[in-house]
Amino acid sequence: MLSSLFGRREKEQEVKGMNRLPPGQSLTQKFPVLHYGPTVHYRDLSQWDLRVFGEVEQELTWNWEQFNQLPRTQIVMDIHCVTRWSKFDTVWEGVSLKQLVDEGIIRPKPSAKYLIQHCDYDYTTNAPLEFMLRENVLLATHFDGEPITPDHGYPLRFVVGSFADRSEQSSQYFWKGGKWLRGLEFSPIDKPGFWEVNGYHNNADPWKEQRFSYQW
Repeated sequence: MLSSLFGRREKEQEVKGMNRLPPGQSLTQKFPVLHYGPTVHYRDLSQWDLRVFGEVEQELTWNWEQFNQLPRTQIVMDIHCVTRWSKFDTVWEGVSLKQLVDEGIIRPKPSAKYLIQHCDYDYTTNAPLEFMLRENVLLATHFDGEPITPDHGYPLRFVVGSFADRSEQSSQYFWKGGKWLRGLEFSPIDKPGFWEVNGYHNNADPWKEQRFSYQW
């Protein structure tokens, strides 16, 4: 236990020295589970689908089989939770929204300025579309080589993180990646989601400690 504790502290100092640890954060070697509401359990994905709608040239709906035929990629990112933990060099596999747009599979209209994630139990979260079309954003199906677990959003969740070399300077706290994702709404206006209307910062940049929209 002591060796694990000292190993964590040593690693934390290492990533801090590399400018990878945002202010106010601590390194974790675990993967804490945090979300509002019950965990969604899918035992039969025949009824699952993902809808793409709003300010797009053509609305789309993919079932699970169709979604898994989309171009796939794997990325390694550091992730940062608003509850002050950070996890480093996490390996995710899934579908890049940027690639879907670049290849014309999804064609946003010029009026599309924001992306609203719609998840089970009517959970939503929001971000500027320009941000969501970065390399450090993924529609994730797998974590560390295995399908993501129900607690972490199986079968599909958004993941937003930071690259180790900080080549993507913009990031967001982990809540901005919705679990149990069911819809992507391209919107001309911003629509703050569950946590955003309950006091969390709309931009959620961990490097600026944008945790809350008001001072405690």
